[in-house]
Amino acid sequence: MLKQRITVLLTISTILFLTGCGENQMENDLQTFIDAHVQKVEPIMKLMNESYWNASISGNAEDYDKSAEYELELRKIYSDTSDFAMLKTWQASGKIKDPMLSRQLDILYRSYLTNQVPEDLLKQIVEKGKLVEKNFSTFRGKIRGREVTDNKIQEILKTETKSTKRKDAWLASKQVGEVVANDILELVKLRNEAAKQLGYENYYVMSLDAAEQSPDELNSIFDELARLTDAPFRELKTELDGILAQRYGISPDEMMPWHYHDPFFQEGPLVYDVNLDSYYENQDVVELAKRFYQGIGLPVDDILARSDLYEKEGKNPHAFCTHIDRAGDVRVLCNVANNERWMETMLHELGHGVYDKNLDMQLPFLLREPAHIFTTEAIAMLFGRLSRNATWLQGMLNIDDTERANIEETVTQSLRLKQLVFARWCQVMVRFEQALYANPDQDLNTLWWDLVETYQFVQRPPHRQAPDWAAKIHFTIAPVYYHNYMLGELLASQLHFQLLSKVMPEAGNQSGTYVQQPEIGTYLKQNVFQPGSEYRWNEMIQKATGEPLNPAYFVKQFIAS
Repeated sequence: MLKQRITVLLTISTILFLTGCGENQMENDLQTFIDAHVQKVEPIMKLMNESYWNASISGNAEDYDKSAEYELELRKIYSDTSDFAMLKTWQASGKIKDPMLSRQLDILYRSYLTNQVPEDLLKQIVEKGKLVEKNFSTFRGKIRGREVTDNKIQEILKTETKSTKRKDAWLASKQVGEVVANDILELVKLRNEAAKQLGYENYYVMSLDAAEQSPDELNSIFDELARLTDAPFRELKTELDGILAQRYGISPDEMMPWHYHDPFFQEGPLVYDVNLDSYYENQDVVELAKRFYQGIGLPVDDILARSDLYEKEGKNPHAFCTHIDRAGDVRVLCNVANNERWMETMLHELGHGVYDKNLDMQLPFLLREPAHIFTTEAIAMLFGRLSRNATWLQGMLNIDDTERANIEETVTQSLRLKQLVFARWCQVMVRFEQALYANPDQDLNTLWWDLVETYQFVQRPPHRQAPDWAAKIHFTIAPVYYHNYMLGELLASQLHFQLLSKVMPEAGNQSGTYVQQPEIGTYLKQNVFQPGSEYRWNEMIQKATGEPLNPAYFVKQFIAS
């Protein structure tokens, strides 16, 4: 009996020992795989990002070709079927217990998943995308036969009072759509083909799944936002149309798309008594941004030293931030002019920059990125909003208390208009892109203006039949991304109230000072930046703010105020 018990105990111990060894061996095998994988992809990622940076600055076809080659090389690694099968086995086993390894496995699995398509199809997708992007970056619209920059178009739409000239500028902004529309549709169909081969309904659904999101979750948020913003936006837009119509010498019912201050009516026009551009026109917005970030303990001198900030021939006319190597080589591309738009843009892009720069560089390579694409947007938006903050203007430009008090109400109203305009514009983008991937062969031109009229209350130009939707570069360079801008706005408001209550409670109001508050940098570094993508996005938000993503803070800040 005793011998039998000893045998049973030895058998159990052996099973437990072997099981433990099996789990350890599986984790060891995964770690070996990750090490080898990073050794392959890290140098290619760096070369791809560098060549894309060079292409964006130069507009040279050769640079775009290099970028496409490196991207294809990278995607070939992630398309390896045997690697993917191994990752699926590890993920299904339930034996990867180490949290850091488990998180890296999850990220790797989703990265491989979206690339499990034939090599020739991957090549077509990459090459078509780079072609469209090159055409976007190098195209310049024409007004009465003369080429104009994007900044010039923006200037006309902000300052010109004659409707005919405004219309000419607006039409120039849309000309690129006719150049790239067919290629975008081909790209959409190629992406859909890849998604369907992986068992997804379309590329939109696949992309959300790969980003740890779902269509139902997304639509629920946007339906609620549409409901909450409908009446406030209608009221504000009626007021806005009255102000603009008087300026142009027309009646409000004659307002057309070119009567707003940007080509898509995605930004709140500067229509109130305060001309915010006047505060920046004699300033150096780059220097202001540099000084601000220094004051909150997030210096950006090194980022700016590597950046390209001003207009030049062939350069990408937009703005972005890039982290070249996941080791601190962070750069910003802008086309700066000294006005409110570019003050916001500099604050915004450097918000991305300080997030990337302050990631914990001791994290594994695969976790050395923001928790989610919308969490880095949230930081960019949190700081970008300050260009329309009277308290921030006082702190940065040394205006006196009387002037700050005089402009505070209208500046706050201007920011509220901006947020409501953007929230409604996001409705158009998100719903159009869902429909685009669901059925790219439908009448997209009509659909676009149907959505614009429904959510932005902007009437379509009579008898116009052109691919105006295709003039938005995001459908090419950032597919299934735009909803993250709105999620970023929600998180920015949540972080704002966290800063007010826990970091700078002496502010005593909803604006906060922000200027010369190094505690802000300390809080963000410790709670948002340094964790990288160690946690899923909602877990990071829970740890940083004490609750998951909550739209109530955006409503409190901009709708119910």
